Amino acid sequence: MNPTTDTPQGALFVADNLALDFINTEYGVGDHRHDCLVDDQSVVGWLKAAGQLPAIVGEQIPHGLLALARQLRECSRAVVSAAMNGVPTDLSVINQVLEAGRPARMLEWDDAVHGFRIDVHPRDNSAASLLGPVAESLVALVTSDKFEFVRQCEAHDCVLLFHDLTKSHRRRWCSMATCGNRMKVAAFRSRKKP
Repeated sequence: MNPTTDTPQGALFVADNLALDFINTEYGVGDHRHDCLVDDQSVVGWLKAAGQLPAIVGEQIPHGLLALARQLRECSRAVVSAAMNGVPTDLSVINQVLEAGRPARMLEWDDAVHGFRIDVHPRDNSAASLLGPVAESLVALVTSDKFEFVRQCEAHDCVLLFHDLTKSHRRRWCSMATCGNRMKVAAFRSRKKP
């Protein structure tokens, strides 16, 4: 998926990290806030756009998906902020999702390679199982030695987070096509004023 492509729910995938993209499903400043997670179906749509919707999800959407997704998003935002500032925070929601959404690992025979392989399956069709990959991504991010490259967009009116995986680690904006271009045009105009 193109990192700057909008999903039907308006979510932008610009963070180069599943957990940060999930946090970025709510963005904007002041009265101009946008929440991409407005109902259970929008959460399913986001998971599908992120490539995280398992095949076991049919027409049946698990009870409480939106509520848990919003709790997980707020807790994830707090965890990233705490990690950036080197302070502790409440981890109960993350740990609940990690435990309840823990996938099942199974040893299976692979006819294509004539050998065994480990296959990972969602434990069930619960809200925690669907959101488990997001929690796993957050844990991997905040415990990684590359966490220091998590940044907030430098545009004054943008709150989006991203993981700067560029070689030079000098990325400044969530997306060059949006905030980067706006900020460069604004800087150019301010230099040209008499």
